Amino acid sequence: MSKALVGVIGAGAWGTALATVAARAGNDVLIQAREAEVVDSINENQENVLFLPTVPLDPAIRATTDLADLTECALLLIVTPAQHVRATLAALPNTAAPLVLCAKGIEANTQMLVSEVAKDVRPSARLAVLSGPTFAHEVARGLPAAVTLACEDEALWDAISPLLSSARFRPYYSDDITGAEIGGAVKNVLAVASGVVDGANLGLNARAAVIARGFAEMQRFGMARGGRAETLAGLSGLGDLVLTCSSENSRNFSLGRGLGQGASAAALLSDRRTVAEGAHTAPVLQAAAAAMGVEMPIVDAVCALLSGEQGVGEVVERLMARPLKTEGA
Repeated sequence: MSKALVGVIGAGAWGTALATVAARAGNDVLIQAREAEVVDSINENQENVLFLPTVPLDPAIRATTDLADLTECALLLIVTPAQHVRATLAALPNTAAPLVLCAKGIEANTQMLVSEVAKDVRPSARLAVLSGPTFAHEVARGLPAAVTLACEDEALWDAISPLLSSARFRPYYSDDITGAEIGGAVKNVLAVASGVVDGANLGLNARAAVIARGFAEMQRFGMARGGRAETLAGLSGLGDLVLTCSSENSRNFSLGRGLGQGASAAALLSDRRTVAEGAHTAPVLQAAAAAMGVEMPIVDAVCALLSGEQGVGEVVERLMARPLKTEGA
């Protein structure tokens, strides 16, 4: 397909940025938003003032509040937060369009990955997962980015990758949907930990240690869940981890920074228009890892901070006092 109507469900910053990706690839784009003011802003002014201000949008991008308007789309990008994907897919009218899952997280009540939720709700849908090191404002402005586009098979990749690729946005193929999803979910929690290090002024050595040891936790959990090591070491795992653990542009990093400075999780999360997925994923990831017998001490530390069970000094002391062991163990 050289040109198509691409639908985007979710008009937050990332959904809007992905709409620009599809438009740059030469497609017409229809983006669905819950907020009428977002729809009006996009349709009347070619700008999402609420979630991605100052970024002019291609006239090929139109907006609607009605999911039913997306039934004629050739491809649908699902960009709602992970905890809302089930309800979104249940409300979506029947469509034969492949679904590209762009949320990063694990469903709280079921410990399902987003792709597992999608299969549960839409068992006949053809699925792909888009994940990787991307900040919405950079992608929307056309700065170069590369991502993993994990598809059920190469035929699906051949059909949908041209609809998303351009000179400034490069997808790489994988058939490891599980690995791509786990990298995106776990890195959000580790980014909170990295932000804590920054906020508490623990130093760059400590941040590097959190990234490296956090990656070891990501690999342990991901491979136990069925992902592949090479996927976790790629764009959707290590690549995304490095990005989000190193910048205040990451919502999860900035949440951790606030925790490191002594603010409570409740106060930090109540003042957010956008979602820091790591806060929702952390306790779910902790429970899933415990059920599989996978050690994730940094994830445990983030959970203790988010719940208020322990302070920064206590979790650092606990991590540094862990038994001496072989690095690869």
